Amino acid sequence: MVFPSRGRVATSVLEVAYECAGEAGGIPVILLHGFPYDVRAFDDVAPILAAKGAFVLAPYLRGFGPTRFRDGATVRSGQQAALAQDLLDFMDALGLGSAVLAGYDWGGRAACITAALFPDRVRGLVSVDGYNIQNLAYAGEPAAPEWERSYWYQYYFHSERGRRGLERNRDELCELLWRTWSPTWAAAQEAFPATAPSLHNPDFVDVVIHSYRHRYGLVDGDPRYQQLEERIAGEPPITVPTVVLESGADGVGGPSAAEDREYFTGPYEHRLLSRVGHNVPQEAPDAFADAVAGLLT
Repeated sequence: MVFPSRGRVATSVLEVAYECAGEAGGIPVILLHGFPYDVRAFDDVAPILAAKGAFVLAPYLRGFGPTRFRDGATVRSGQQAALAQDLLDFMDALGLGSAVLAGYDWGGRAACITAALFPDRVRGLVSVDGYNIQNLAYAGEPAAPEWERSYWYQYYFHSERGRRGLERNRDELCELLWRTWSPTWAAAQEAFPATAPSLHNPDFVDVVIHSYRHRYGLVDGDPRYQQLEERIAGEPPITVPTVVLESGADGVGGPSAAEDREYFTGPYEHRLLSRVGHNVPQEAPDAFADAVAGLLT
């Protein structure tokens, strides 16, 4: 099922396109996709939550799908503070005082930052793979070689060769990431074409390249987000009720989500999805929806 309704809302920086399901009077739930995905990841999650009385909204992140920058001069930033501010601006534009946030990858990062710094705006959090907030001060420190091997695409994007590769071969490259990040998901190749058009947003390449260069200190961020970046650098704890979903078959290396436990100081639950890869809501929609539904109180 695709979302039954679509909309657009203006913030100071973006025209944010979104899809929604359920009655507007229900508890707001905002579903946040990652790279290189889009809101199609939540097509099977949304009706489950709508049937439980939630008002489900899935915005396209900056650089994805029909979302557009309002000013050609705006930095096409993909830094984490920009994603978090976009989420807050989206909520403000729709008059949502608070919502349950659920996301993975880039979307999980925006949700975690918002929950950590603006807990009054977050009724509950579902985060795939734990505390997704980047500590930029340690970006230059090497990880375990096995993890580093799976980050090849990030280092590729640091070069102009990588930018051109993403520009010219974005469908082939992104489909490869889908398949390697979700090695147990047999439907990845079949599902990818529904999302592929969203990766042809005119700002997609610029936002993605900026994201993967900024997180390693290779480019400056947009000055408008500097104060927020400084607050993020303190690694604030997350106090809101949280369900962490760990991808047991994630093809992107990294520590176990359980190792982030110290960052969650409120009600907390960790659930391991043993044979699920990186794209949790699309691979395991029932498990993802169940985690969100538990926060609808």
